[in-house]
Amino acid sequence: MRRKKEDTNETIRKLIDVARNYFTAQGYADTALEDIVHEAKLTRGAVYHHFGSKRGIFQAVLESVQKEVGERVEAEASRSDDAWEQLLLGCRAFVAAAVEPRNKRILLIDGPAVLGWEAWRMMDEQNSMRHLREQLHMMQRQGYVKPVSVDALTHLLSGALNEAVLWMAQLPDEKQSLEEIMPVISLLLEGFKLPRMTI
Repeated sequence: MRRKKEDTNETIRKLIDVARNYFTAQGYADTALEDIVHEAKLTRGAVYHHFGSKRGIFQAVLESVQKEVGERVEAEASRSDDAWEQLLLGCRAFVAAAVEPRNKRILLIDGPAVLGWEAWRMMDEQNSMRHLREQLHMMQRQGYVKPVSVDALTHLLSGALNEAVLWMAQLPDEKQSLEEIMPVISLLLEGFKLPRMTI
């Protein structure tokens, strides 16, 4: 029984990995299910069994990308012990990861178009927004953030970050656009900073 579960998980992982490569290179519309199953050395039946449709496997790929980005944000933020630096590192990690070629098309272009804006936002809320909300709650409890609604602040900052990556995705130089956007994000965050008492 355990072996069967491992085989199933391996099949799912292989299909997601192969599909991600195709969706990244060709986009959702130009990716044929036959190409995915052929390269994965599986059948269309395997896709239908595990994902239901091409849209279903795309949703699984998008979820995988969003989870990966969320984990990267968390890992980058944890490099510092300073709460404000954690927040800035996390924001930087999010915008940098979102515009990477292996993520950009799936996350920013096809994701909202294929699944719809509401479904895309719900997935974003379960990943990157969740990490952001947790960080802001912790910072507010520790006296770093002004006494405003953390939910409202989370949505405002998430919206700003998502809009920033949509702008960055259209520019030819990812590194330069990242260096342009980070001072703006930092300035925006400063507006919510509670001055710390010094002894």
